[in-house]
Amino acid sequence: MENTQQSSAMNATEKSAALSLSAVFAVRMLGLFMILPVFAVLSDTIEGSSPFLIGLAIGAYGLTQAIFQIPFGRLSDRYGRKPVILAGLILFAIGSVIAALSDHILWIIVGRLFQGCGAIASAVMALAADLSRDEQRSKVMAAIGMSIGAAFTIAMFTGPFIAELAGLSGLFWSSALMAVVAAVIIIYWTPTPEHRYSQRDAVAAKGQIRQIVKHPQLWRLNLGIFSLHFLLTAFFVAFPVKLSEMGLSLSSSGWVYFIVMIIAAVVMIPLIITAEKSWKHRQVMVLTMCAIAILEITISQFSGAFWLLVLLLGLFFAGFNVMEAMFPSLISRIAPASAKGAALGVYSTSQFLGASLGGPVAGYLAQSYGLSATYIAGAVVAVIWAAAGIGLKSPPRLTSYTFTVHHIDNDRLNALMDDIHAIEGVAEAVALPEAGAVYLKVDKQQFDESALLKLKSKPS
Repeated sequence: MENTQQSSAMNATEKSAALSLSAVFAVRMLGLFMILPVFAVLSDTIEGSSPFLIGLAIGAYGLTQAIFQIPFGRLSDRYGRKPVILAGLILFAIGSVIAALSDHILWIIVGRLFQGCGAIASAVMALAADLSRDEQRSKVMAAIGMSIGAAFTIAMFTGPFIAELAGLSGLFWSSALMAVVAAVIIIYWTPTPEHRYSQRDAVAAKGQIRQIVKHPQLWRLNLGIFSLHFLLTAFFVAFPVKLSEMGLSLSSSGWVYFIVMIIAAVVMIPLIITAEKSWKHRQVMVLTMCAIAILEITISQFSGAFWLLVLLLGLFFAGFNVMEAMFPSLISRIAPASAKGAALGVYSTSQFLGASLGGPVAGYLAQSYGLSATYIAGAVVAVIWAAAGIGLKSPPRLTSYTFTVHHIDNDRLNALMDDIHAIEGVAEAVALPEAGAVYLKVDKQQFDESALLKLKSKPS
């Protein structure tokens, strides 16, 4: 066992990992999201475009992200985290350049598919796990998670400004530049771990996918994130056009999205706090999805004061952000202790599949039945998940904990597991010697962490 001393503060390596990997995630997601608020509006400048193909281009990245998400994590176990991450960033840059040089919608779709091939999320999470101690890992992961939300907010604001200044090609060139910046961060700023282990809390292991897909609670959450990102890409096929028809320039729409994101943040924080304090996740999530359905219909038919439309949009994104924040938290709490990486892998795949279908389905509906049909489809999807979400159970009040156990023989491991199971507050403990870890689920209110630290301090 490793003698790992408990510390409430991150060390220099963990701080560098948190900051650099957050930056990598942020700049890459910024490159993906910046086209969302402007692409449908600029469709007239793209040769061969139609509402269906515009929707396909918006969601295309999701298809290849879904395909390569889990394989990239496994490749990083075999060939190293940094080489796989850099390969993914190269693919993302190639896709951005293809799209930037393209005047025809089909080549832009090809570029977006290449962008999605750089599915580095699981490899980045595994690198974060390699570079952080057990007791500090949640802080590093939280920093990365916050960077994704920040990137989305910034993209909604900056995308329209860049598009007005440099056009659609300028957005894609900006994405390519961001991939280069991310690569430089990985090479020169992100620490290199001394050891690389199979991180079951970040990478899906073979044989666990079927278990996760069939899990009676996790499938509801996977359907939920699928629905949520279906809604997102579908929404951006229609809503930017609505703003354009109201006479807003691209830069003006950027300010609208900025105000909207402030409203969303103000509304979402109390909802998340309420769900966590009262432990009523199901109720908050089902009501939020119902509210999203009502807002979709209201926005589709809206013809009133502009400020009221901005408020409705703010409430829509507040609902989106509440769901986006709560889903991964529940996945981590519900997933079996040794299968968290598999659970998050299936979750991410579901998320990107939703994004890949939302765009083209909304584009087809807009092309065949008008823009209002896209909002109605979004409302139907939201109601379907709300119905499925009624059967969701609030998770037990347990927290994940990883206990590092490298270089230990079977007898010592068996004795260690007996000692761990005897610690008050340990609800689940699974040893995976090949991963060099014991994965725990513990009740924080009863968990005797000092007893576990004493086990850690024992010599091998």
